Amino acid sequence: MMTFTNIRPLREQLKEARFTAARNGKPIKIALVPTMGFLHEGHASLLRKARAENDLVVLSIFVNPIQFGPNEDFERYPRDPEKDLALAEREGVDCVFLPSVEEMYPQPTRTNIKVADLTDVLCGASRPGHFDGVTTVVGKLLHIVQPDRAYFGQKDAQQVAVIAQMVLDLNFDVEIVPCPIVRESDGLALSSRNVYLSAEERQAALVLSRSLLAVQAKANAEDNVTAGEVLAELRDSIGAEPLAVIDYVEIADFPGLSPLAGGDRLDVAGRQSDVLIAVAVKFGKTRLIDNVILTKKVND
Repeated sequence: MMTFTNIRPLREQLKEARFTAARNGKPIKIALVPTMGFLHEGHASLLRKARAENDLVVLSIFVNPIQFGPNEDFERYPRDPEKDLALAEREGVDCVFLPSVEEMYPQPTRTNIKVADLTDVLCGASRPGHFDGVTTVVGKLLHIVQPDRAYFGQKDAQQVAVIAQMVLDLNFDVEIVPCPIVRESDGLALSSRNVYLSAEERQAALVLSRSLLAVQAKANAEDNVTAGEVLAELRDSIGAEPLAVIDYVEIADFPGLSPLAGGDRLDVAGRQSDVLIAVAVKFGKTRLIDNVILTKKVND
């Protein structure tokens, strides 16, 4: 496993790998797994999928300052590069890119990538400018690595939708691969921010997966369930937890992210898109997101 802190040597290494493979008549597929580090089993699952489907795997670890708001947790965001490198090596990563802020942004950024509409809802409404920072840094990483595939966790479903739209609109030559949410045995979705939770807050946070999985099962099992009914059930269930402070509880089509009306049924045969049921809730100072997706139904 090779580790790079600068863009140029990484590019040169990947260029040489492509050239050597092509010369030997065996073109290679390169994967990128972009992360902010403090890696956990969710990240490991992305790396395993990337390893299984590609010839060369690049892991980037970069806590991106321009996606954090002025009162957010950039400075205290958890970091453990030694642990991250050990996990990367265990999962068979070929190249790790660990740039500094100065390497990624050597001067004030005057160019940003903004995806309209999809970033105005859900977390975009709560965190203005957040997704502009996400798309800008992901755009830079895709440009630097030029992967064939890039892997993202479905826990941040809005991020997956936004990046996929950016790739489509700007003709990036890359396949975006969404990967399922990985949960603890008790249901809590894995997140680097879980480390912030006290024992009491972590126990309280189980209300998210418990509530989401309950309404998912109801929507899949019953006829005529409406978006309004599911939203009310979610708000009641999560709101009953004293430590939970709801930021949003929403239902939208996916990946378009247009909100569903309260009377819209969730079980309509022939539905043209999946349905995202998403929540963002604070426990103490820690804001957690989680979601489930109802896959579209087709006519028999």
